[in-house]
Amino acid sequence: MRIIVQTKAGTFSLDCEEGDNLLYAGLKSGLSLPYECATGTCGTCRCKVMEGDVELQWSEAPGLSYVKQEKNETLMCQVRARSDCVIRVPGDVVQGDEGPEFFSGTLENFKRLTRDVISFSIPLDRPMDFMAGQFCVLETPAVQGGRAYSMTNHGKGVEVLDFVVKRKPGGLFSDWLFDGGPENAPVSVFGPLGRATFDPAEAKNVLCIAGGSGVAGMMAILEQGVRSGHFANHRGHLFFGVRGNSDVFFADELSGFAEAFPDNVGVTIALSDEQPNDDLKARYPHLHFDHGFVHTVTSDAMKDRYDNMVGYVAGPPPMVDGALRMLVLEARLPGADIRYDKFS
Repeated sequence: MRIIVQTKAGTFSLDCEEGDNLLYAGLKSGLSLPYECATGTCGTCRCKVMEGDVELQWSEAPGLSYVKQEKNETLMCQVRARSDCVIRVPGDVVQGDEGPEFFSGTLENFKRLTRDVISFSIPLDRPMDFMAGQFCVLETPAVQGGRAYSMTNHGKGVEVLDFVVKRKPGGLFSDWLFDGGPENAPVSVFGPLGRATFDPAEAKNVLCIAGGSGVAGMMAILEQGVRSGHFANHRGHLFFGVRGNSDVFFADELSGFAEAFPDNVGVTIALSDEQPNDDLKARYPHLHFDHGFVHTVTSDAMKDRYDNMVGYVAGPPPMVDGALRMLVLEARLPGADIRYDKFS
């Protein structure tokens, strides 16, 4: 189908393959369409259908609460074209040369990190280039709909994507990952996506605030900062929130980051539900441990230390909201230096 996209910056034309939703079709063609989660939860990718027929895939998508369906508004990530269409997208859109693509792969190398956190890998059918902090949408025939997960790795020509996922109560995809025995199961991968990316060329100090599996993209950011030598001349801080002592994961890897640049890289693990135990402190002397909600611990530790800084946030919605308020009201970082992807 032929899709005409009307925007404040001009009108664009693209081809939409059968089965593609409008968002993916536009992104693949290089259009900078607005989006955050790309899975129907955030409501960012709204548009108005001016002409043509579209099919809504998920009528209960939470993001639909932000649009006026009675006025033909909808979410680009949740509709497929059934004819040639004209849609109107708010904001400025530009045409680029490259966009995300569909890849195929299989689920491998499952590891249980805690009672409700697993890591796994997806070898791809061809290499992918992506930046530290980006994510992909995964789909499987076993579960309806796609799920967005950040990669813990990054680079050019990457042949295997690495992920970490926390089990979400009632989450069909995470239940399938934990209980469905999906080793070697086929998956479709759409990406790379996301703008919460790290580029050492910006020459800024780095502040990462993560909760649970939200630490995934932060692992890629810190790894690149260490490997590139960025932290030889810039500070890096990670504040990682979990519930209790038994919920701590990636401690070995995080300790390695802190050891690489002990004067400039600090990693604090904040336990919200209990005090950190002495065994944990003794095993990881290069890490700091604290008790409290991660955004509160961050606020206390970072007071008056936000110069030349870019902040990254990822995790459960309440934690993300608290961290964003802190970065706006206390750190007073400009909007361009506060980066996060709204998965829920």
